[in-house]
Amino acid sequence: MKQNNVEEITQYIQALEPDRKQAFEKLRNLCVENLPQGFEEGFTYNMLAYFVPKSMYPAGYHCDSSLPLPFINIASQKNFIALYHMGLYANEDIKNWFETEYPKHSKYKLDMGKSCIRFKKMDDIPYTLIAELLTKFTVESWITTYESNFRNTK
Repeated sequence: MKQNNVEEITQYIQALEPDRKQAFEKLRNLCVENLPQGFEEGFTYNMLAYFVPKSMYPAGYHCDSSLPLPFINIASQKNFIALYHMGLYANEDIKNWFETEYPKHSKYKLDMGKSCIRFKKMDDIPYTLIAELLTKFTVESWITTYESNFRNTK
């Protein structure tokens, strides 16, 4: 996996509190190990980002075409670590699968927005489930899903 903005990523992680740092690094490693080939790692919107590079999808993100097509972001927020997974927002089947599986992997209630999964308990992040979620989209299937949901493809 190609890495961009490595210095910013390193600084971001180093600034985290120890309990957050360990969980954040584990989520990062899951992304590096489980995302299908073609996604790249970088730092956008002040978050760790995994995206489709402009070389593979020149149109970029519809909200800002100068940016590559986002897929996953990880951020340390005030009260939680957030994993933003655009596939959950764009694909109802994947979202339903995740919501059904989550209680099998965590003793806590799922705290989720449209694409955001919030983890307040660092010791109860369902890493196995997240690893499986990361494999649900290839670059190609994400582009197809993105275009059918967010791009006006005339």
